[in-house]
Amino acid sequence: MNSNEEKIYELLASEKTKRKAFDLIVRTYSERLYWKIRYIVLTHEDANDVLQNTFLKAWSNLDNFQNKSKLLTWLYSIAINESLDFLRKSKNTFAADMSEDMTVAKSLMADEYFDGDEAQAMLMQAVASLPEVQRTVFTLRYFQNMKYSEMSEILKTTEGALKASYHIAVKKITDYLHLHE
Repeated sequence: MNSNEEKIYELLASEKTKRKAFDLIVRTYSERLYWKIRYIVLTHEDANDVLQNTFLKAWSNLDNFQNKSKLLTWLYSIAINESLDFLRKSKNTFAADMSEDMTVAKSLMADEYFDGDEAQAMLMQAVASLPEVQRTVFTLRYFQNMKYSEMSEILKTTEGALKASYHIAVKKITDYLHLHE
């Protein structure tokens, strides 16, 4: 546990310092949460919106945090659930907004916050084509290098199911990339 995390737990112990604790939570974990979210929702603007919703939900449920898991794991859980909720709500809107010639890859290449090359954009296109659960598992494992045990705790499913989803996702991405070479 680093010094910021220790300070957060100290501050959370008192109702008087709860606001200070939350400010420190936001400063400490914003960037990590942003990138978890960004790989799921893909665009900078959407990631910022989901990050704000994540912190709103965390603030409103801070009293329910029972210290049974790490604070970061709890925040990841909220962020991932908020990301998935966002995807569910925007699925039809996103499909309608994307013209045939404006694929995820082209959209990313036009995004000033995307610093990847065309191959990375095509990978993200392939990832975006996955079903929601496979996309989430692939994103957490491949881009975030999250352990299956941690994913299991966050996503409330077995490690075996996560491993299966990951391997199916890898196969689908590989097939997609070969098809679009």
